[in-house]
Amino acid sequence: MKTTRTGNTASIKAKRRPYTMERTLHSAMDFTQWLNTTMSGSQRDINSYVFLPRNGSWGVEDVDCQEVGKLNVSLRCSFVRTTSDCNDTDGYFSYLEGAFCTFSPQLFPLAIFLYAMWLIYLFIILAVTAEKFFCPNLSAIASSLRLSHNVALEDAGDHRIAFNAFSLTFGLHGVTFLAFGNGAPDVFSAVAAFSDSRTAGLAIGALFGAGVFVTTVVAGGIAFVKPFTAASRPFLRDIVFYMSAIFLTFFVLYQGSISLAEVLVYLLMYMAYVLVVVLSSWIYRRMRQSTFSAPNSEEADLLTESEEDHLSTPHGSEYGDEYQPLRPIQYNTWQIIVEALNPMDSRKWRLKRWPWRLFKLIKVPIEFLLLLTVPVVDPDKEDHNWQRPLNCLHLILSPLLCIFTIKSGTYALYCIQNVMPIWAIFLIVGFLLAAIVFFTTKNGEPPKYHCVFSYLGFVVSALWINAAATEVVNLLHTFGVIFRLSNTVLGLTLLAWGNSIGDFVSDITLARQGYPRMAFSACFGGIIFNVLIGIGLGCLLQMNLSNAVLQLEAPGLLVWVLAGGLGASLIFSLVSVPAQCFHLRRTYGFALFFLYAVFLTIALLTEFGVLKLTPTLQ
Repeated sequence: MKTTRTGNTASIKAKRRPYTMERTLHSAMDFTQWLNTTMSGSQRDINSYVFLPRNGSWGVEDVDCQEVGKLNVSLRCSFVRTTSDCNDTDGYFSYLEGAFCTFSPQLFPLAIFLYAMWLIYLFIILAVTAEKFFCPNLSAIASSLRLSHNVALEDAGDHRIAFNAFSLTFGLHGVTFLAFGNGAPDVFSAVAAFSDSRTAGLAIGALFGAGVFVTTVVAGGIAFVKPFTAASRPFLRDIVFYMSAIFLTFFVLYQGSISLAEVLVYLLMYMAYVLVVVLSSWIYRRMRQSTFSAPNSEEADLLTESEEDHLSTPHGSEYGDEYQPLRPIQYNTWQIIVEALNPMDSRKWRLKRWPWRLFKLIKVPIEFLLLLTVPVVDPDKEDHNWQRPLNCLHLILSPLLCIFTIKSGTYALYCIQNVMPIWAIFLIVGFLLAAIVFFTTKNGEPPKYHCVFSYLGFVVSALWINAAATEVVNLLHTFGVIFRLSNTVLGLTLLAWGNSIGDFVSDITLARQGYPRMAFSACFGGIIFNVLIGIGLGCLLQMNLSNAVLQLEAPGLLVWVLAGGLGASLIFSLVSVPAQCFHLRRTYGFALFFLYAVFLTIALLTEFGVLKLTPTLQ
């Protein structure tokens, strides 16, 4: 599925010199050669390709960028630069121009390899930012707002977040905040994909593909590693809401458009889900209090005391918190900033094995940049992670990073009355705020307004995630052009796997540690937020007052295979889990593995044209 938006095409990034008559004739000959190549190698109607002069040069309109693979090597760079469908306008890099223009044809495999490595590192950036910066700041915001409830929320990175007391009013906000922390990479990837009509298929592919992966491979892995008895009411509640969201998407795909009312249904459905979770937990707690019964295994989203003791804090650090000395050490200003910006822990480095060390070295650059630009408030520490010199530095660098991540820095370079750029104003204001904070506070004594830094960290880490997600989408679109793959299949494979691998590792680890019910509940509870908010918010941001209906291209067979696979996995679990009296064994895990293998096989056969729709004769 991809959206269709009207308006002017994006301006071409590459600046070209004015064409002389000789260059114009030469360009016409090049495009004639391209036209002849296309006629011999494609069945598409040539009349749909229109060549129009633009700004003194020849451009190609309404041409699929994937046609670049059919051209002679010498023509590919010109084609990429002059075809609007090949322009990457939202990211920092033009990956297609880099592959076909920067690298010579002999080094083209090297470009593909470097892009693959960069894609893996982008997923690492998403995981590190969400786990160590985005989620801890969300937890600090929840604490500052006194959000307390006994609902065990879905995983945030490698950690589980739980609160002891209960409050109906604040519980609603807590569920929303912390669920956002868990699904931030998925939601930001969906919003970034929906922002461009060429990559909207990535959003559907990623959200549905991740849904199939989590409800089959992750859920099956939990049952295989640790057979258990599932929580009945939370399971039925989550799967009913999730199936409702999927069938609503079926309807939207079938009618070929989505209106503002339907977008609001997505958002209201999630609000209803949160309300049901909070109310059901409140009713269950009242029943327990009235009967003085001990906690039983029926509710997975109510943690027992032993579970709460076992769980690490939401901002447990790998920087060596367990090695802190019994007596605090007094550091001066320079020692504080050097220690705070050091992502390595020498004690842990000596204890860990070489795979951990290698992965740590890979993460060090991005962790250093994140430490330098994203403040983190930790309510579990005595000083709430107050680091006076570093926090003052955050007041200077964080606003700069914010302005440079919006529209790839376009707004930051805008000059007010052609005198002063926006980034200079942010820099001056940041210096003033940093000076005020530095001279009015002390080391080791956090100010009363320290909680404000958690909101700043939340915004900055969200923009980090959004920037990385945008680059992931653009890079996957580049792979789709190079290998002639649809955005849908890239979404259901690479993007879905990249965003779901953290869930797989953390849920399987949690099951091994003896908490399979909690991990199983996360499989169905967390992805509800991703689908409802990802599609609802992604489509809402593309609408305006003059156009409240977003037209969708007719979905191909692959989209229906994807939707059907997700529906089949949910129906299978809805039928088989109650049939087993909620006692999930290894055979259930094997069945889910087999279901995902069949789904992936059918999807790939459909993508490569082995399975096709046969047109019916009238």
